[in-house]
Amino acid sequence: MAFSLGVVGAGQFGGQFAHLFRLHPGVSSVVVVDELPERAASACKQWGLDGVLDSFEELLASDVDAVAIFTQRWTHGPLVEQALRAGKDVYSAVPMAVSEEEISRIIDAVRETGNVYMMGETSYYNPATVYAREQHAAGRFGRVFYSEGDYVHDMDLGFYDAYRYSGGESWKETASYPPMLYPTHAIGGVLGAVPAHAVSVSCVGVSDSRGDGVFDKGVSMFGNDFSNATALFELNDGGVMRTNEMRRVGYPSHIRESRFRFFGTEASLEQLAHVTVWQDKKDVQDISALMETRPSIPLDDPSLANVAPELRDAFVSGLAPVHDPARLPEEFRGAPNGHEGSHHFLVDDFVTAVNNRSMPPVNAWVAARFTLPGIVAHESALNGGERLPIRDFGDAPPTL
Repeated sequence: MAFSLGVVGAGQFGGQFAHLFRLHPGVSSVVVVDELPERAASACKQWGLDGVLDSFEELLASDVDAVAIFTQRWTHGPLVEQALRAGKDVYSAVPMAVSEEEISRIIDAVRETGNVYMMGETSYYNPATVYAREQHAAGRFGRVFYSEGDYVHDMDLGFYDAYRYSGGESWKETASYPPMLYPTHAIGGVLGAVPAHAVSVSCVGVSDSRGDGVFDKGVSMFGNDFSNATALFELNDGGVMRTNEMRRVGYPSHIRESRFRFFGTEASLEQLAHVTVWQDKKDVQDISALMETRPSIPLDDPSLANVAPELRDAFVSGLAPVHDPARLPEEFRGAPNGHEGSHHFLVDDFVTAVNNRSMPPVNAWVAARFTLPGIVAHESALNGGERLPIRDFGDAPPTL
């Protein structure tokens, strides 16, 4: 069984995912759409795709079965809803949406159409989250009462170039995107391991001081001058989650941009850029090697000659030892990966859900729990840190 897919947004990120979708045996063909026709044509040629369409509207009117949306982060909500109601299964890059109303409309569309929706949250397969999820399921933390998820991605380390690439001459207007409206890499890594959801938040935003026209209210299309923000969430299980979203920070985000801490009554996990430790009341265990993603290299690379057979899958697929490569298609061996080994799993999750007509792990209801807390946190920051309630849309139904 296989389905056809249309990729919307042929930039650097969208092109890489289009390549992985095309490699997957569960996808029969991949076409691409972009506002810049030359960019779509280039991606089609580079990644060996199956064609280019002229517009999003043409894609929705076509017989393509599913769409994958990789457009500007504040545009996802309306495009997702439109695609679902056009009869398409939908994969969306993060965030899910930028308002509670948009989130609600997506959930309604999924419920009413029975189509698959999945948000591509990379931190769900972050090695630390995978490890913490396993330890939590085994009861080794005891009760997790406090957790942290930080997305520490400095503007100087890639974001300036990315916004120039996607925003054109008016890139500064969009580069001021509020940090807490892009919360899922931090929140998803915590809630992807601990089965809880946020019920209230107090957040403080830090106004930017560089003065280069980015995070400037007079320039920003979002009226935003916060470059950093810190939120404290109350969870429904009585625990606490803290999240940092930082865009001006002296930290090597190119090494590890998302990092996590979990404190339980029996054990805890703490992570820095190069170091991850598991600790209990008796000892500290360095588990950094389990978190280390291996370069994605061809299966026949001579450097694999001295690698133990049980570790070769991680080496050739850009995975970490905590990942389970056995579930991935053989075609992904040696294919580009990213975000600490998550890309292969995200593509496989969506393809599996579409072909099996099943709920993906980060379905609309889970995506809402990863996204809405940040939206409310930004509102709290705009109101001087006022503690605000967070709506919960409930658990996903067992079937589509």
